[in-house]
Amino acid sequence: MKKEDLRIVFMGTPEFAVETLKALVEHQYQVVAVVTQPDKPVGRHGSVLQPSAVKQYALEQGIPVMQPEKMKDPAFVEALRSYQANLQVVVAFRMLPEVVWGMPEYGTFNVHAALLPQYRGAAPINWAIINGETKTGVTTFFLDHDIDTGRIILQKPFDIPDTADVAYVYDGLMHLGAEICLETIEAILAADGHPASIAQEDTSSILKPAPKIFKETCEINWHQSAKQVYDFIRGLSPVPGAWTTLVASDDKETVLKIYRASKTDLKRSSAEAGDIVIEGKSLFVACLNGELLQLEEVQLAGKKRMLARDFLNGNQAIEKMM
Repeated sequence: MKKEDLRIVFMGTPEFAVETLKALVEHQYQVVAVVTQPDKPVGRHGSVLQPSAVKQYALEQGIPVMQPEKMKDPAFVEALRSYQANLQVVVAFRMLPEVVWGMPEYGTFNVHAALLPQYRGAAPINWAIINGETKTGVTTFFLDHDIDTGRIILQKPFDIPDTADVAYVYDGLMHLGAEICLETIEAILAADGHPASIAQEDTSSILKPAPKIFKETCEINWHQSAKQVYDFIRGLSPVPGAWTTLVASDDKETVLKIYRASKTDLKRSSAEAGDIVIEGKSLFVACLNGELLQLEEVQLAGKKRMLARDFLNGNQAIEKMM
């Protein structure tokens, strides 16, 4: 099939997916429709509906948009079929039923922000950083019945610097994902819909998952090495943000988010995990075996994000983090 005859339906929701959709449009692929999540209520009373980043871009480009509540809704399935797509591209969306992913003659492929089979799931970028990985990447694979298990088409690696947070890796993989999507489509066209692909290895005993992250997931456990806590903090920064419970000298407890920290060679053998150490204008927290982690940027509940030294100016009477 020629490039100009290929009809693509794109499925995605967040900013991460926009870069790939933009690449398809700018490389003159025929994107006949976009499928994205329903508008999200925002504001104090949820009275304002916020369209997804993908919807906003699609409408700017004059691309038809579908926003089904349920992917198996017969009306949606029929509407999707009416676009007669040869191929569907999915980036940061939701699980699809077979009636949807099996519809196009060339199938449906997903751009996943990890080197599968590692980090299957909703939050691969966060978990790769939390686990201290030095390398991640992007993978394109054909969808099948289970989440993130289909045959791999292409992969591209991406280095994770020791100081990188989610924002850095997110941006890098967002652009890399657009590149690998274009290369995958070229491979599909060259092979008339049947590009070389490989089954994911059955390494279930050593797989590292990437489940969805909730508020409770983000609570810091100080009973770990300083390196583990450091990776945990950067793996959740800037959103949703790692947090801890700050205990003042009067036993009052407050939530403190930590966005940036730095490793040190300092230790306090007498300090217990969570103990606070203040030296001049520097704020440290003891981790396992008295290892000290220096806090650099924090946010007290109800306050603005600030440097730790500024935080200390009005919060000297703090004793512990739990």
